[in-house]
Amino acid sequence: FYKLCSNHVFRNVRHVSNECRFVQLLSQFQCTSSAKNLIHTSPQRQSDFKWTDALLLENNLTEDEIQIRDQVRTYCADKLMPRILMANRNESFDRNIMSEMGSLGLLGPTIKGYGCANVSTVAYGLIAREVERVDSSYRSAYSVQSSLVMHPIYAFGSEEQKDKYLPQLAKGSLIGAFGLTEPNHGSDPSSMETKAVFDSTSKTYTLNGTKTWITNAPIADVFIVWANFENRIRGFILERGMKGLSTPKINGKFSLRASETGMICMEDIKVPESSLLPKADGLRGPFECLNNARLGISWGALGAAEFCLTTARDYTLERKQFKRPLAKNQLIQKKMADMLTEISLGLQACLQVSRLKDKGLHKPEMISLIKRNSCGKALEIARNARDMLGGNGISDEYHIIRHVMNLEAVNTYEGTHDIHALILGRAITGLQAFTTD
Repeated sequence: FYKLCSNHVFRNVRHVSNECRFVQLLSQFQCTSSAKNLIHTSPQRQSDFKWTDALLLENNLTEDEIQIRDQVRTYCADKLMPRILMANRNESFDRNIMSEMGSLGLLGPTIKGYGCANVSTVAYGLIAREVERVDSSYRSAYSVQSSLVMHPIYAFGSEEQKDKYLPQLAKGSLIGAFGLTEPNHGSDPSSMETKAVFDSTSKTYTLNGTKTWITNAPIADVFIVWANFENRIRGFILERGMKGLSTPKINGKFSLRASETGMICMEDIKVPESSLLPKADGLRGPFECLNNARLGISWGALGAAEFCLTTARDYTLERKQFKRPLAKNQLIQKKMADMLTEISLGLQACLQVSRLKDKGLHKPEMISLIKRNSCGKALEIARNARDMLGGNGISDEYHIIRHVMNLEAVNTYEGTHDIHALILGRAITGLQAFTTD
């Protein structure tokens, strides 16, 4: 590599004038004005750089991963993008989207068997990235189905449960929801109030409690619900139509408007023993599900950020003020340089953690790190992109304001920005700061 670089420099220097040679020597001593002249003598160096893939992520993907990404990108452009404007305005979610994703093999893609694709974690992340490039609502529905419903059934369920639910969930003919968050307990799930009581005579569990801010709840057919049973957190599979189960929709959201969000209300719901996830005991169960979803979110948030950068770039190149494109201003270029830097570094981090996960070498703190980084940086990028569009930035026809509002929620759910900071802080110091104990 050093030899190639040396030869490249030598060839350039050999063909420039004596004046340029002198400028190059001066630039080594950080002579700003001379270095500026040198930059203008090397347009070839700029043209070799591909800003849409600054650190050559593509070179680290397999052929299968590239093919999957391209297929999903086409689907998103053809089927999802035309829907999103009115879906966001009307707070509506088209249930057919799940069937479309299922027909492409996108649901539960890392699961082996049961009609699932059995692809790499990187491929899962790439799918999330392309879907969220359109909207976080669609990626949320995808993540919940794949990581929070199908994964716990696959990882913690009985063979009968897997055979019953996974093939239909993979097709998108069944839609799932995941119930962990409660009205009084968000970041502290260990204190959940939902209770399960076992009746040894009837061999049934009775569930009582309420879950809130649940993606897909109003339209779901299957629910993975976590409840406190004899001071242990256990998972249960509920089905729509069970007596005592209701799922009211939460209206008036300014974020994730194209996603169906609601509550899961349980009043004396009786379920058979076969509804219990036998291999999920304690908080490890829901946390493992959340870590799977957080990994997809880390990829997805950067997809939204990429959309915002591209839109801001195109807009500022076309928009002229004071007889020149906005993009010719140094301040605008600095903002785009900052955006590109954070997106590029973030994608490399997502790639690394995903590869480690497939090798069984990842740690939960790694996922906290990239979830926190991707979501926080994506939100900042979206806000700056909105600003670059001026007044037009608040119009939903330019889409960026929708991403800004969505990313406010994405930065909060499945572990807030600050909660993930405390997880990392505990790993660094060995001291937990979640409570005053």
